[in-house]
This record gives sequence, structure tokens and C-alpha cells, in this order.
Amino acid sequence: MTIITISGLPGSGKSTVAQLLEKKLGLKYVYFGNIFREMAKKNNMNLIEFGKHCEKNEDVDRELDGYQLKILKKGNVILDGRISGWIAFRNNISAFKIFLEADLDTRVNRIINREKGDFKIRKNEILKREKSEAIRYRNYYDIDINDLSIYDLVIDTSDKSPEKIVNIIVEKSR
Repeated sequence: MTIITISGLPGSGKSTVAQLLEKKLGLKYVYFGNIFREMAKKNNMNLIEFGKHCEKNEDVDRELDGYQLKILKKGNVILDGRISGWIAFRNNISAFKIFLEADLDTRVNRIINREKGDFKIRKNEILKREKSEAIRYRNYYDIDINDLSIYDLVIDTSDKSPEKIVNIIVEKSR
């Protein structure tokens, strides 16, 4: 049974890499960012507003993370989620846990390329989202999302193509 978790900050390349891995390995790919976005939309909030809402309503995170755990237990999956690696780690699920990182300006530019927008505004939105997530994960789960020690592989994606990153992952996961 193969389980790969891909975590990282907004704009680090998680989704792009996961989609390429899905094609290369033939594993099912599940993207939790989409589910979170849909929940925000359903509540008529943007991501920052919904993140603030989640800081006061942990049931949203608990529901999402319970769903991630079910998916991880089934196996044969690539799970793209901010704390999917932590969920696998905390539940003793054997997974190849990957964390993708990139410098802030690179991440902002990637998000602008994908979603458009002003650099300063997008940068501010990313920093607010990251702060909100760090607060929630610390308060709800006692997780320090800056602690990368649980990951099997940490890759700086700032200067690498998605294909190069996929090759690194495939080679290291053997």
C-alpha cells in the first residue's frame, strides 16, 4: 500500500507536483485545499475570513482532518493537505511524508500567476492565512507547522521545475 502526503505553504507547488505524481505513479490524488475553498464559498467567505472563522470554530478543521484520516487509512493515495503529513504521523500511518517549501516572493508570484492579483495584496493574504493556520494547528492539535522533523523529504521548490521535484520524490521514495 502506497501513501504519499504532500504538505507545504501556499504557493510552494504542492498541487502541481501532486498532479504530476498522480500521472507518474497512477495513484489517486486528493487535494484538500479545494475542499476548504468550497467550504469557504459555501459560507460566503474568502479564505482569510473563513480561516478566521475556523480559529473560533474548530469543528470545521476537525471534520476535514477526520476525512483526511479516513483517506489515509484506505491507502494508495497522494494526499495534498497542509497537515496531512502530521495526520499520518500522529496516527502511526506509514506514509512517505513530503514538505515543499519556497521563499515568500516565489510563492506570491506563483499564486498571482494562478489566480491573478496585486503582489502586495497577495503577499499580505498569504501571511494572514499562514498565521491563522499556525494558530489553529497549535491550538487544536498542538502542532508546530514549522517543525519539519516528521517529514521524510523536504524540498525547496524555489528554483526547481515541477518535473525535477517529481523525479527527486520518486527517487527518494524507493
